Amino acid sequence: MPQASEIAWLIPVLPLIGAVVSGLSLISINKKINKLREYVAIGLLSFVGASAVISYKALFEQINGSRSVEKLFVWASAGDFQIPMGFVLDPLGSVMLALVTTITLLVMIYSHGYMAHDKGYVRFFTYLALFSSSMMGLIISPNLLEIYVFWELVGMCSYLLVGFWYDRDGAAHAAQKAFVVNRVGDFGLLLGILGLFWATNSFDFNDIALGISQSLADNSLPGWAALLLCFLVFLGPMAKSAQFPLHVWLPDAMEGPTPISALIHAATMVAAGVFLVARLDPLYSLFPIMQFIIAMIGTITCFLGASIALTQMDLKKGLAYSTVSQLGYMMLAMGCGAPLAGIFHLITHACFKAMLFLGSGSVIHAMEEVVGHQPVLAQDMRLMGGLRKKMPFTSITFLIGCIAISGIPPLAGFWSKDEILGNAFVSFPAFWFIGFMTAGMTAFYMFRLYFLTFEGDFRGNDEQLKATLISAAGLIMEDDSHENEGTSEIDQHEESHDESFHGEVHESPWSMTFPLVFLAFPSVIIGFMGLPWDSKFIQLLDPDEAITLAQEFDLKEFLPLAIASVAIASIGITIAYLAYFAHKIDLSVIFAERFPSINKFLSRKWYLDEINERIFVKGTRRIAKEILEVDSKVVDGVVNLTGLVTLGSGEGLKYFETGRAQFYALIVFGGVILLVAIFGFQSPQVA
Repeated sequence: MPQASEIAWLIPVLPLIGAVVSGLSLISINKKINKLREYVAIGLLSFVGASAVISYKALFEQINGSRSVEKLFVWASAGDFQIPMGFVLDPLGSVMLALVTTITLLVMIYSHGYMAHDKGYVRFFTYLALFSSSMMGLIISPNLLEIYVFWELVGMCSYLLVGFWYDRDGAAHAAQKAFVVNRVGDFGLLLGILGLFWATNSFDFNDIALGISQSLADNSLPGWAALLLCFLVFLGPMAKSAQFPLHVWLPDAMEGPTPISALIHAATMVAAGVFLVARLDPLYSLFPIMQFIIAMIGTITCFLGASIALTQMDLKKGLAYSTVSQLGYMMLAMGCGAPLAGIFHLITHACFKAMLFLGSGSVIHAMEEVVGHQPVLAQDMRLMGGLRKKMPFTSITFLIGCIAISGIPPLAGFWSKDEILGNAFVSFPAFWFIGFMTAGMTAFYMFRLYFLTFEGDFRGNDEQLKATLISAAGLIMEDDSHENEGTSEIDQHEESHDESFHGEVHESPWSMTFPLVFLAFPSVIIGFMGLPWDSKFIQLLDPDEAITLAQEFDLKEFLPLAIASVAIASIGITIAYLAYFAHKIDLSVIFAERFPSINKFLSRKWYLDEINERIFVKGTRRIAKEILEVDSKVVDGVVNLTGLVTLGSGEGLKYFETGRAQFYALIVFGGVILLVAIFGFQSPQVA
């Protein structure tokens, strides 16, 4: 087999070929291709699998000491102006490629079971292949312009996948919200890219950093302008990686199928922003104030996501706000000048959060057999409980994910999160404290999810509770799955399901449990690749920094911070245990009733949706209405007046069209006399 550096361009191309062939087949021979759904899935899996093989070969070559490779060609040129395109294969890209292809393959296997009876099965797999191609292309892009192309393709795929069940109002609105919010960030990103090109005449990451540094040194570019360009570029990662205040789209995106939540909203797409900031670290490191801004936004996002997750009863939305919080940790690392720590947490988080989302899908899949296809019921933890005995694989892997994300050693989350907090403690102690407290909140709400879902007694048969939840959501209780609005989760059954949903909860099929078990292993052991005194991960990405960190490691500094992190996480787990498993304390009495305003503030998600609705949505509509008034009264008025003047003048002039030569001669003679009189009046008097 040739070197990966020679065929790396095939990594995004292969899934693209599969997606194009499948997509064209859906357009031309829809019925036939849907009958061959399993063959299509196997074909698309094969294309992504081939990309995975090349990606892993590239990773092994980098581990064995191969040099980074960059191959470019001129895509467009005009005189001296040239736009290069191509690919770059370096340690960071190789690690990300291995991650994306692995998660994509597992999600596609999982989707075979989860979407088995959905009428859009082939379309779903086509979107998955297209997304994976776009994400792989983004990773190997050698410059900002090419990244922007794939950045937009990833955003388009996100829109298609979030709104996959377009017959649901919630899914359609969530897709629109994700699209609009990301357009805000992408507009800033485009302006920043164009501005950096204007300042440096390059799209290359390193050349941009060198060019900006040189421009600042010779005063050809004001410092404020360079800082503004950096912030504009950062707007793209802010939206894509769901950073405050552009995070609002991510929780709503849970309206899409659960495999999508695992793939693009936990493991890959939302990590694209963190990846881009890491690529641009040579640029951001020139501006300490920019690093402070990134760290501050990351810290706010980290705390915001965790605080809102405390009150969520929807299983998927609880995990969604958890994702927002963990993305905040990653951005905090970027702002602390520790991009490799942020990337390491990105890798570990992708493993256990994808597992958690897939686990939630397994639970929802089982709950729908009992409570029906209403997402309000199937995803509400108040109707769950006691699932551990009936879903052993799902419960064990979910528990492993909860322990990992809580930062309990020796699982992966402890090593990556502790490294971020250690860097924050040195760079921004105040941000470290917020991140430290957030770690305790994370442990609490994650084990709250676990205990409510898997422990205690099953509450799914409580008809009164179902009716209460349906009534609170403003929906109509449905007994027949085929009459449900937006019934796409399991509704397209080939077999008849005429009975009202009173089945038994059971473990999911192997196609859904296999990815869970597979992801459990890296969630446990991958953290050992980033031991602070001997980090193989950092040694791969930056050998010089690995040597420096190993030399500077001090056990006396490491242990207090590590022990404090474990202690705060243990406190969070203990409170969750006492409240939701042992039922020794009642948090609704201790907190919700004593501090109703704070509880409402958190349950209403900091009122950010209401603020956006009032300021941006209604404000935009108000401005549009006023512009419409100007258009109808002023612009149309001018146009109508012009028409009336033309019409009136035409009506008047028609009487001069007599057809008599004598009349025309008289008009000409009168005009001449008038001109003589005018010019004679204006002539100077002769003395």
